[in-house]
Amino acid sequence: MRTPLLLLLWLYFWCEARGTLRTTGGLRRTGWEHTGTAGDGLSLRRSKRGWMWNQFFLLEEYTGSDDQYVGKLHSDKDREDGTVKYVLSGEGAGTVFVIDENSGDLHATRRLDREEKASYTLSAKAVDKLTGRDLEGPSQFTIKIHDINDNEPKFTKDPYIASVQEMADVGTFVVQVTATDADDSTYGNSAKVVYSILQGQPYFSVEPETGVIRTALPNMNREVREHYQVVIQAKDMAGQMGGLSGTTTVNITLLDINNNPPRFPQGVYQFTVPESLEPGSTVGMLKATDADTGKNAEMEYTIMDDQDMFQISTKGITQEGVITLTKTLDYEKRKTYTLRVQVENVYLDPRFHSRESFRDTATVKVLVEDVDEPPVFKRPAYIMEVKENAEIGTIIGSVSAVDPDASRNIVKYLIDWRTDMDHVFNIHPNNGSVYISRLLDREEQAWHNISVQATENNSLMSHVPVYVRVLDVNDNAPTFDNVDEAFVCENAKAGQRIQTVSASDADQPVGGHRFFFSLAPEASVNANFTVRDNKDNTARVVTVRSGYSRAQKSVYLVPVVIVDGDFPVQSSTNTLTVRVCSCDRDGNMKQCNSEAFTLAAGLSTGALVAILLCVIILLMIVVLFTALRSQREKMEPLIISKEDVRDNVVSYNDEGGGEEDTQAFDIGTLRNPEVIEDTKHRRDIIPDSLYPSTRRLAATVARDNTDVQDFIAQRLQENDSDPAAPPYDSLATYAYEGSGSVAESLSSLESASSEGLQDYNYLSEWGPRFKKLADMYGGEESEDS
Repeated sequence: MRTPLLLLLWLYFWCEARGTLRTTGGLRRTGWEHTGTAGDGLSLRRSKRGWMWNQFFLLEEYTGSDDQYVGKLHSDKDREDGTVKYVLSGEGAGTVFVIDENSGDLHATRRLDREEKASYTLSAKAVDKLTGRDLEGPSQFTIKIHDINDNEPKFTKDPYIASVQEMADVGTFVVQVTATDADDSTYGNSAKVVYSILQGQPYFSVEPETGVIRTALPNMNREVREHYQVVIQAKDMAGQMGGLSGTTTVNITLLDINNNPPRFPQGVYQFTVPESLEPGSTVGMLKATDADTGKNAEMEYTIMDDQDMFQISTKGITQEGVITLTKTLDYEKRKTYTLRVQVENVYLDPRFHSRESFRDTATVKVLVEDVDEPPVFKRPAYIMEVKENAEIGTIIGSVSAVDPDASRNIVKYLIDWRTDMDHVFNIHPNNGSVYISRLLDREEQAWHNISVQATENNSLMSHVPVYVRVLDVNDNAPTFDNVDEAFVCENAKAGQRIQTVSASDADQPVGGHRFFFSLAPEASVNANFTVRDNKDNTARVVTVRSGYSRAQKSVYLVPVVIVDGDFPVQSSTNTLTVRVCSCDRDGNMKQCNSEAFTLAAGLSTGALVAILLCVIILLMIVVLFTALRSQREKMEPLIISKEDVRDNVVSYNDEGGGEEDTQAFDIGTLRNPEVIEDTKHRRDIIPDSLYPSTRRLAATVARDNTDVQDFIAQRLQENDSDPAAPPYDSLATYAYEGSGSVAESLSSLESASSEGLQDYNYLSEWGPRFKKLADMYGGEESEDS
């Protein structure tokens, strides 16, 4: 009885185990029915799917040669008779994951990396092979990739750059390094990183859990060592053996603090300067040393003595103390100066030293050299005043200069004429008195700025500016201020204002201008207009009567007398031109005479006449120049040379056509001598008018003969019988080359009279210069032969 029970129990557990193997990943049977009653009493039946999967697990980085087995899918509708087909879809279906459509076995076809993708979501369904109908609806499941330790820790930076102050306490924070591991931090210790220091001890340490680097050695001095290189390791698996690791470099620099005082390299400095050194010039420079850098090495120099001849400042870049001169040196007064200079840091750190220990002092001696100096004026500038009506030679002031040297040389004065180009002033060379050499006019120039020079026997010279102010004298009469013309309407009433006039004066009285206006006495009789003073340097011009006519008189001249209120009194008579115009009812001008329009356009009658005269003068100059040039060309002699008294020879570069050339000259001139003008005379002989009878008679005879030969004969006889005609033979002159010439003479006078052929073979014997001629004539002769 016990044996059958054991068999039944074994069969039950075997079936359960078989179902577990077929549903790897959590297969659950859900083939149950639910029956209910509808509202109308009908019975409803719903059948849910008979299979569902939750998830599968798969290790990453599979190294086997076959496909990696994932699990098995099975449906309750599958009776394992080959009629059911399993279909897979979703992420990686058909590429990463494949399923056996008959058995439902699921495999991975390649190595998977959890760091690339940690899970895949797929769905599967069972399909009837015969009908293609879904036996089960799609069921979704997840395949999760289990992590293995295949990634080493990696630092976020490489290298790290950090700094910490020198002399820092032990444990002072320097920098924190961070390494990350791509493995799954929720699964095992694959991503648990521990830090350690490989290089940089005993100066620095690192916290294993946080990666914080701290100082481990006290009193680290930057002046001894400034830069440190620390190597930090990060290892996963909590630092256990077999874990993967990565390293990074941390470059740490010690920052400077002010822990070193400035010091002078020497205790005494000496400088020599000439007494002519200008204030503001550099006397010398001091340089203190400081082992610190940056602002901790910035120094400040101070002169401890109570004096005002020198000052010292710090040169920013080099931190040198520059001593400069503030006043003029004088060798005759003082030859040596001794200064005590102190240097100290600008920025102090009270943690290390007191303020007194960060100072140092040095002694500076300044020696003054004697220099021959130019004269020195007693004042830096002179201001002189003179009235503009002062006479020439009036002394307006004087300058004075002395030789500062012990020799006390005599000083001479002169004016720098570059500052007084018009020579308005002059100076006495011995006493320095400045006087006027030309008349002054304040209205032309109110101030004169000149320079006076003082010189010694050794040509040393100094300058001083002299400002001369020209004082005003009432020497200018007041005049109209811009307005000298007005108009009056024909229908104007008596007492009507037609113009308000004002005056100006080039003078500048102390109390200001005051002008008085009045009508000229000569115009007061039967006056058409009168002048009324407004007592404010203006006056009104008003009409005396009513009604004016342009036809009777179109222009009135109103003389206005203007008197100023200064002394001596100056006055002038200014004429106001009043034109009669037609106006409307409101007094607005409508039309004046033609002369008014001409003046309004900007040109008066006098100006137009002047312009016309200028144009006429210019035309006369042009005509006169043309006539003189024409006359000069007519009187130019035909023969330029005094030695040549014969006819001029005109040479042409073209060759005539011989006897058949009838175009070269006009034969009609020879056959008709009447066309020859008897009035043309030669300029190189006595005129024919001195011997009129003989030539006039021959000309009369020649007019009756038309034969050329007879004409030439008559001309020959005419010239032979004329006592005024010079001999006119032509002579051809040939130069003789000398007795040493190989070619001898080339004159045509010695040529053979025969026109037959000549032998030119001798040309080849004359040398290379005649080779071209020899080839030309000798070649032709050989060809003919």
